[in-house]
Amino acid sequence: MISSNWLLSDLKLPEGIQSAAEAKHRWWHVMCLTGVDYFSTLGYQPGIAFLAAGFLSPTATLVLVLVTLFGALPVYRRVADASPNGQGSIAMLEKLFPHWNGKVFVLILLGFATTDFVITMTLSAADAAAHFVQNPFTPVWMRSQMGITLLILAILGAIFLKGFKEAIGISVALVAIYLLLNTVVTGAGIWQVLHHPAMIANWKNSLFAHHGNPLMMLAISMILFPKLALGLSGFETGVAVMPLIDGESLPGRVRNTRKLLLTAALIMSVFLLATSFITTLLIEPDKFKEGGEANGRALAYLGHKFLGNGFGSLYDISTILILAFAGASALAGLLSLIPRYLPRFGMAPEWARATRPLVLVFTAISFTVTILFRANVDAQGGAYATGVLVLITSAAFAVTIATWNSRARWPFLLVSLIFTYTTALNIYERPEGIKIASFFIAAMVTISLISRAMRSTELRITGVHLDASAEALLAEDQDQEIHIIARKPGDESEEGLDQADRKIRWAHHLPIGERVYFFEVQRSDASTFEETLQIRGERLGKHCILRAQSPAIANSIGALLIYLKQRTGRLPHAYFSWTEGNPVGNLFRFIFLGEGDVAPIAHEVLRRAIPDPHERPFVHIS
Repeated sequence: MISSNWLLSDLKLPEGIQSAAEAKHRWWHVMCLTGVDYFSTLGYQPGIAFLAAGFLSPTATLVLVLVTLFGALPVYRRVADASPNGQGSIAMLEKLFPHWNGKVFVLILLGFATTDFVITMTLSAADAAAHFVQNPFTPVWMRSQMGITLLILAILGAIFLKGFKEAIGISVALVAIYLLLNTVVTGAGIWQVLHHPAMIANWKNSLFAHHGNPLMMLAISMILFPKLALGLSGFETGVAVMPLIDGESLPGRVRNTRKLLLTAALIMSVFLLATSFITTLLIEPDKFKEGGEANGRALAYLGHKFLGNGFGSLYDISTILILAFAGASALAGLLSLIPRYLPRFGMAPEWARATRPLVLVFTAISFTVTILFRANVDAQGGAYATGVLVLITSAAFAVTIATWNSRARWPFLLVSLIFTYTTALNIYERPEGIKIASFFIAAMVTISLISRAMRSTELRITGVHLDASAEALLAEDQDQEIHIIARKPGDESEEGLDQADRKIRWAHHLPIGERVYFFEVQRSDASTFEETLQIRGERLGKHCILRAQSPAIANSIGALLIYLKQRTGRLPHAYFSWTEGNPVGNLFRFIFLGEGDVAPIAHEVLRRAIPDPHERPFVHIS
């Protein structure tokens, strides 16, 4: 039986890649961490590009590279400026769209981000399995694509359950070896093409025979390049790992992040262009299809063909390791992303802050996705591209809005429109991605709303701070048995407070000499779940008033009463009036607007926070 203590042992500090945030690393070391996701796509990108564009694959890849360098790269350079602590484009949009509109928008983007990361795990594992299964030295009894994929995912989950550390050091070694081997394979491929110039002539003849003139080829390539959008992965991860990057200050960290993004994009652009060219010319079209020797492993196929099975096996091992580590990077991204938002919104149970329960959940989801897609690399490409493209598109729009008052808005608006077109076309042609994302979004919204309702009576106030005036007013109570009258803010006068004072004293038999304090809470952004309560004191005639702002009125009253109990050592009293209206309507008003029938909810907040009724502040209702 799994111990709950073991499952929740890291509740306050989720593990994963972000747990290493205290240690700082050189930017090119951190680039390798993002590179296990970004560069590992070379394992399957050339094959997917040929299946999508055929002999136009190099031209379509050129369009992809131009979009990468002049679209995605400038956008994420701006995102890095706006999120030096690794919040990313989702946090930018949360700031641009506050209140419930922003929360709903964030939930939708989290659904697409979850799609991106989960499919990264399953696709990378499936492609690693393809390299393993297709290797000539693999025994026949181990050539099960589904079995090896599930085994890789299970190992990945087990590693995270034990604790995932030393991510940077491992990634530097893996990326260095992988890029070196890819350089050798690419160089061998270019050598073959140069020594057989007839291949280039045959390729040109095929292009002109099927597509006419160069303008038509370019037009078709612009239509086809969204299918190659897997080559855009890695930018969001590059921003997410910013806290790991060494820099003397935040501006220094931003500069180093920009170096990371530029270098990674340039390296990937060179490899994308070179590999799409050599694989198109050197591999027979039938071998790219499902079941073909180059399906999902075009460069590995060339390595075996031109450099021998020994080198090819070394390339397979390197590819399997970096793809598996790409899955680890994606899982670490999920373990960082979900606790950053949902628990803070009150839209996930507290255990969602812990690593191990989330690892079990996402491992189970990855198993399900793998089985549904039959561990097929090509079948998952559309879903992966959808997640990647939606995140990049949202980042482009966030940057466009942030720069709207400058001349930079026009080029960023153009980039946003390009990515919108790319995303829409990808969704239209490969709808499986939006279906999976819709499932994650629906599940996330449903779980979030249920969780928000279940957690609504938590204390939710992270701290209570009184200004000097409030401190002075409370010090005037001689016996320090504080009596609080909860009152709705509004137009007030000394006569109105006199009337409310007399009503409470009469209803609860308070002596004339007992000091009472009015407590007025102005509702702030009700979509915020946790907040520190700042209380200021005022005097109106003979009456003492404490004022505050809070997203949840009842919770803030409960928090003040608990604070007063701890401060004075005596049980305070709170006085309420019954709220008129339908109880169901009041419940929904409380969950989503932070108000409603305040008295019973404040009592429930106190009951949950202090189980012993003899130690609980008194709540009086009239």
